[in-house]
Amino acid sequence: MNFTLKSTDKQSKARSGLITTDKEKKKTPIFMPVGTVGTVKSVSQSDLESQIKAQIILGNTYHLYLRPGTKLLEEVGGLHKFISWNKPILTDSGGYQVYSLSGRRKITEEGVKFKSHIDGSSHFFSPENVMKIQKSIGADIIMAFDECTPYPCDYSYAKSSMEMTHRWLKRCVDGFNEAPNLYNYSQALFPIVQGSTYSDLRKKSAEVVASFDLPGNAIGGLSVGEPHDLMYKHTEEVCNILPTSKPRYLMGVGTPANLLECIALGVDMFDCVMPTRNARNGMLFTSEGFINIKNKKWENDFSPIDVNGASEIDTRYSKSYLRHLFASKEMLGPQLASIHNLTFYLWLVSEARNRIEDGSFTDWKNKMVKKLVVRL
Repeated sequence: MNFTLKSTDKQSKARSGLITTDKEKKKTPIFMPVGTVGTVKSVSQSDLESQIKAQIILGNTYHLYLRPGTKLLEEVGGLHKFISWNKPILTDSGGYQVYSLSGRRKITEEGVKFKSHIDGSSHFFSPENVMKIQKSIGADIIMAFDECTPYPCDYSYAKSSMEMTHRWLKRCVDGFNEAPNLYNYSQALFPIVQGSTYSDLRKKSAEVVASFDLPGNAIGGLSVGEPHDLMYKHTEEVCNILPTSKPRYLMGVGTPANLLECIALGVDMFDCVMPTRNARNGMLFTSEGFINIKNKKWENDFSPIDVNGASEIDTRYSKSYLRHLFASKEMLGPQLASIHNLTFYLWLVSEARNRIEDGSFTDWKNKMVKKLVVRL
């Protein structure tokens, strides 16, 4: 995998680029829908390709390891073939899931012992076996195994956790190089910057991560409850250190406004469950602001879901109809809302790229951010 920088914005640190994998070339900035267990919830692969125009999707090592398991995935030829998806896949190492299993895991220098949320069975993740598991899954981009600290987090814990994540990174690199490639394409390893909300730790972690000279770099441990201004502050600090010649991936972020502000700071790649999770609850992101489609105010509104929307469903269906689907608890409601939200996110980063390249990004971004926080 390699990255080519194409354009930079003169008024910010926003940039456009091109990620080249063995499968395809992907334009950045890019948003990657989350397909935790081999499916982007309520959205078919056909809709991901034709309407949403997703270029990369995510899978999660923790969930895929537990079910369906690496034995089955290896037998079928990897996750791509299992889910019928020919474009690149990125797998999260499971570090965030370990963080979220606070009552069901024990972290040591060797790795993490945890109990399955499915049946309570005991398992162990180490940097080495997580590399092997991700290679078995068949991801094009593999994430290093790290510990994601909570917010707030005291300094001493954040520092010791970060240092362990760095030691784990060396083991991840060795484990990645030793584990065999099972499929006929290359796989790339991304390290993860940690350090909680402490500037000195964030900068140190970025320096350590950059020193490994891997194909791309990720920023983890943000969007875990800290205020947005802290997220922006630490993202900027890290982007100032991570090399410009490698893609920068901000993990688990965020709202549409978060994406635009972080693109302006130099981030290239994003993922988040927000567009699909919010969609299932009736929250729609639109070009003019966000709406709760369950509200009674939309009952007799026969205007399109989003007159400026990039998806075919945005102009085909009315707000009134979509509200009716949610009120009737029809499965089509969350499905249409999910397609809408994901299409909007993909449109947003694509338009950001266009604006970076024509020199109008900063003015456009500032206007869009004001709109995106409006409740319609």
